[in-house]
Amino acid sequence: MADLRDLRAPADPPGPRLPLDLGDREPVLVRTRRALWTWWLIAGMWTRSVMAYRASFALMLGAGIAVTSLDFVVLVLMFRHTDRLGGWSLPELAFLYGTSGFALGVANLLVGSVDALGERIRTGTLDTMLIRPAPALAQLCAERFNLRRLGRPLQATAVLVWSLTALPVHWTADRILLVPTLLLCGTVIFGAVYIGGATLQFWWGEAKELQNSLTYGGATLLHYPPTIFARELVAGVVFGIPLAFVNWLPALRILDRPDPLGLPTAFQYASPAAALLCALAAALAWRAGLRAYRSTGN
Repeated sequence: MADLRDLRAPADPPGPRLPLDLGDREPVLVRTRRALWTWWLIAGMWTRSVMAYRASFALMLGAGIAVTSLDFVVLVLMFRHTDRLGGWSLPELAFLYGTSGFALGVANLLVGSVDALGERIRTGTLDTMLIRPAPALAQLCAERFNLRRLGRPLQATAVLVWSLTALPVHWTADRILLVPTLLLCGTVIFGAVYIGGATLQFWWGEAKELQNSLTYGGATLLHYPPTIFARELVAGVVFGIPLAFVNWLPALRILDRPDPLGLPTAFQYASPAAALLCALAAALAWRAGLRAYRSTGN
């Protein structure tokens, strides 16, 4: 079992280690390495506990894949009565489904446990994390890390692979690069939404359902083409909470589809910029929430 008394990442160059109480004076790179090292140790501890019962893990993983597959079954059943939905074919919707499901699933696997922040605030157990010599956010994200959450991204990957083989796409260099780029950036965007939504619980203890509506509800929204929604809603997920950069906008370029908003072509390549802005916003929200926290009962 990992010893949480010293979760410092091993230093690359030889020399003295930085003290643990540097706070904001500590270099960003060092803080990031320590956070990743903390997450890795705690996630590894929970993984070893889960893998102690391998049969149970396999059964629960299979059940998770079966349950998440029902969403795609609904799409398949819809196309038994039509060959187009908003002008998009089943392989094109499968592409949207696979990319959004993968991004949400990986983000949920890596940082999904952060939604327990409200419960920790109410019970006062967040104080325990704050006094440990390790980043509190990394501890919270890795708490109760569960490999059974792999079911969603694995199932989404299978759908995505099928869609890529069925789509009549003329693959150019930029289209090929857009696929892994949107998967990575979509994961970062959903992860930022998880963390940003969780920080609302510092001020509003019942914000967990709002967070779920943005993550799981947003992923369900992205399963369908933007052409079936009102222009105001599409604009909201571009300029408001930028979920459209997870797959809608890059998919317009990959699938050679017209933009319903008539945005400049640069928006279809802007997922990395949107992911960076979302990550910075989530980090600032977390820092603001942590500074506003006054412990339970006071």
